[in-house]
Amino acid sequence: MRFVKFVKAALAAALGMTVITASAHAADGGDISRSYGVWRNPKNSVHLEIKDCGPSTCGVVVWASPKAEADARKSGTDTLVGKQLLRDFEAQNNGSLKGRVWVPTLKVTLVGTADIVDAKTMRAKGCVIGNFLCKSQLWTRIDGPAVLASRAAP
Repeated sequence: MRFVKFVKAALAAALGMTVITASAHAADGGDISRSYGVWRNPKNSVHLEIKDCGPSTCGVVVWASPKAEADARKSGTDTLVGKQLLRDFEAQNNGSLKGRVWVPTLKVTLVGTADIVDAKTMRAKGCVIGNFLCKSQLWTRIDGPAVLASRAAP
């Protein structure tokens, strides 16, 4: 029973962090930069900025809800904002992105993939073991002048 709970929690966390990075790639046949921007998870509790991080693509938390921050603190992470949750994401031959996803609440790094559905939607998939025990989510692009300006306001 504990293993089942762990798997469910790991899938939810992996999916929550994975969805965000890889969607823009499939729609344009390989331009990973189309995934760049700010994306929110389905619960709107975490906003990630997908961007170039040297030779690969990464995702950095730019906003987190008080509950998401509290959950991270309970697991030993001082703050989510500024943390790189998506690492080493690269384009795959099938048009998706693949990389590593750090899940602070579980203190683990998992494999994640993402595919773009359209200009505003990304499908993310996280797996606990290989291509088994997987879950997917739809993330929404939220970057735009109004969103970025409101985030910069004191």
